[in-house]
Amino acid sequence: MQTRVAVIGIIVENPESVERLNSLLHDFAPHIIGRMGIPYRERGVNVISIAVDAPQDLTSALAGKIGEIEGVSCKTAYSSVTSDVR
Repeated sequence: MQTRVAVIGIIVENPESVERLNSLLHDFAPHIIGRMGIPYRERGVNVISIAVDAPQDLTSALAGKIGEIEGVSCKTAYSSVTSDVR
């Protein structure tokens, strides 16, 4: 199986969605390299970036599930860095 490094950029506009987002990220924890969250209080949003190393279909599935959460949007950037996992 081949994995690819990617970054998922997330904007949270609905504070009530944070619990569901955190639960979803917890489910994908084995593939998360790191996470950075920035509360932008002046605008009432949270900006989160998630670095992952996972198969591309799994990263796409995570991004899709994040995008289904009300008040949350995301975009994914994939690197060309891949690795074969056994």
